Amino acid sequence: MSQSVFVLEDDADISRLVQHHLEAAGFSVKPYLTPSNIIPDAERQPPALFLLDIMVPGGDGLDVCRRLRSNASLSTIPIIFLTARAGENDRVLGLELGADDYITKPFATRELVARVKAVLRRFERPTSPSIIRFEEVVIDAGAMQLTVRGELTTTTATEFRLLDYLARHPGRVYSRDHLLDAVWGDARFVTPRSVDVYVRRIREKIEIDPENPRYLKTVRGAGYRFEMPKGE
Repeated sequence: MSQSVFVLEDDADISRLVQHHLEAAGFSVKPYLTPSNIIPDAERQPPALFLLDIMVPGGDGLDVCRRLRSNASLSTIPIIFLTARAGENDRVLGLELGADDYITKPFATRELVARVKAVLRRFERPTSPSIIRFEEVVIDAGAMQLTVRGELTTTTATEFRLLDYLARHPGRVYSRDHLLDAVWGDARFVTPRSVDVYVRRIREKIEIDPENPRYLKTVRGAGYRFEMPKGE
């Protein structure tokens, strides 16, 4: 069964172009010109991925992203922004809202398809499905679930993979460039600043005091290190 992609794009020509190339790659596509029905439809039949334009009539893709990330049944579905807003601040905002990739217009259709596939691969379960436990945190790679202080905590696929990677290599210092290669692969939108955004998001979920982290430490001038509590 083909994976479905919900596409929010108000330009009919671009929407048809995206739909044609994604369907040629084996995906099923449901296009939307406005955001009004995209979340109700997704609640009835969740897609594998959302592809969102930012500037659309009747709302915007940023608001759709916020609503998806706060919706318990849809929060883990990957999101890619496809937009003409190419500024660095726009990209960082997209990341902070929980997007998994950010593609700017104009775009090459082959690259679009490749990046949709790359994000979906990143969403696949990790190959080593063991469970990491320390203090009140449980990282279950097999279920791709994070539990903190007894509560199931929502993460995006990218947040989970970064946390899982760091927690499986405690005590080692990783540069931002290394983490980009290990977690994002060849995704072109991410920069060292992107890693900082994701680290901040992870700290907000696992740390009691994100401003003074116990687990995910910054090593000034070098990168990040995950510290496992003693005795774990």
